[in-house]
Amino acid sequence: MTHPFIYLASQSPRRQELLQQLGVRYELLLPDASEDAELLEIPLVNEPARLYVERVTLAKCAAACARWRKSGLPWAPILCADTTVSLPELADGQILGKPSDAADAERILRMLSGRTHEVLTALALVSSITANPISVVQVSEVEFMPLSDADLKAYIASREPFGKAGAYGIQGLGGAFIRRINGSYSGIMGLPLFETARLLEQTGVRFSLSANTADPS
Repeated sequence: MTHPFIYLASQSPRRQELLQQLGVRYELLLPDASEDAELLEIPLVNEPARLYVERVTLAKCAAACARWRKSGLPWAPILCADTTVSLPELADGQILGKPSDAADAERILRMLSGRTHEVLTALALVSSITANPISVVQVSEVEFMPLSDADLKAYIASREPFGKAGAYGIQGLGGAFIRRINGSYSGIMGLPLFETARLLEQTGVRFSLSANTADPS
């Protein structure tokens, strides 16, 4: 069975842009006022980053499926994702989420300054309402330049760190701090395109490449 569109259970404009880049038709399936979406993102005590990001994504999937059941909408596969940043060698840097305020953003950015950190993005796709989600975790390494006090002050003043795991956005001003990446640029943005395309293929979702795979001969 093929599906002409999916539901995206994410408010991230970057994920929406990346789906558009693949040519995926999607509708948003977002939490309503009765849901506490941020509660799902609270780490457990001593939880490793990889287990955390996969657990949160699967929890988002379960919540999105429950939301669909109450919606009266026609069925389509549901895509969920979550991204976190980690400095696994530091006891207090296992999970670096979204900063709560300017002081927290500065704390996180000082930890990243001059170091190589990991960006982990988990994906989960529910192909049918009776199926278990198919999930994958993509990990990239990102090397930051040393950040001066002036760098930190100017970047936090830009407001870009807020609402972003690790307090920066690679696709924005934060990209100027990055010396090197090893992995997936789109994964660091929040939706690794290679892994996303493979999940879509597995579940019969149409997108630009899948619609043009006929043998040209």
